[in-house]
Amino acid sequence: MKALIFEKYGLPKKVLKLSEEATPVPKNSEVLVKIHCTAINDYDWSMVRGKPYLYRLMFGLTKPKAKIMGMELSGTVVQVGAAVKDFLIGDEVFGDTSNHGFGTFAEYISIDHKALVRKPQSMSFEAAAALPHAALLALQGLKDIGKIKKGMKVLINGAGGGVGTLALQLAKMYACEVTGVDKKEKLTMLKALGYDYVIDYNAVDFTQNGHLYDLILDCKTNKSAFAYHRALKPEGNYVSIGGNLIDLITTLIWGKLLRPFSNKKLNILSLKPNHGLEEIAALYDKKQLKPVIDGPHPLASTPEKLQLFGEGKHKGKVIIAIQS
Repeated sequence: MKALIFEKYGLPKKVLKLSEEATPVPKNSEVLVKIHCTAINDYDWSMVRGKPYLYRLMFGLTKPKAKIMGMELSGTVVQVGAAVKDFLIGDEVFGDTSNHGFGTFAEYISIDHKALVRKPQSMSFEAAAALPHAALLALQGLKDIGKIKKGMKVLINGAGGGVGTLALQLAKMYACEVTGVDKKEKLTMLKALGYDYVIDYNAVDFTQNGHLYDLILDCKTNKSAFAYHRALKPEGNYVSIGGNLIDLITTLIWGKLLRPFSNKKLNILSLKPNHGLEEIAALYDKKQLKPVIDGPHPLASTPEKLQLFGEGKHKGKVIIAIQS
């Protein structure tokens, strides 16, 4: 099978290469999936570079443990392990595989059946690859942790990426006023998508402009915990879904330390992969939720697209087409 592999850390264009690899054979509790589409995520950007260095405790200290990255897929089951009862050959599936392993930048993957759910017939393979990780970060961040309510003032930092564009749609279901923060080049798109207000982060620091929010969903987390605390209303809720590792750690610590002295909450979301994916699928089926897709792009273009992703130059979710 064709796969995009890397055997040392570095910039995508320098270390990623197409290779012919053996097609895996499913174990008892696994299914072999023919991958139609995958998606680029922050994990991939961190994994290929081995940065922040703390991640190497998970990925491999001096070189990567897994040579095929990728953690999100849509595809078709072509073989099932002896113990698998939930899926049959020919089932169309999708999901976030991160709880069970990586390896979706390839034509096939053998993965535990618990990493997947059935894809609705109404959902394209491109949309199915775009939704599992980003949509659930948005859903769990806004609903489960953020306790979103009707009419709230919501700010989304990193508004033009996969999570931000989906979070906007979810927030609008609650008739919220939504402000989006991203780079200048994305602001026209953000207004067209339905953001009420947009902020160029290079021109304005949203934590210092005097506006206060009921709920902040942060895809970037690159400021101090006190800055986020300052931007919240008295009962406000801040939820980070990812960003700079040091800022994440300090926000988590200060969030706990400040809790006895303030009704403002600082939270870090620990994603539950695929938890709530049926709800996302139902919203998609009702045409209430639609991913903004950058692509689909061929597998060979992944190094270039991953570099642009890391530089924040993508719009929506970057989708890679593996097979038709």
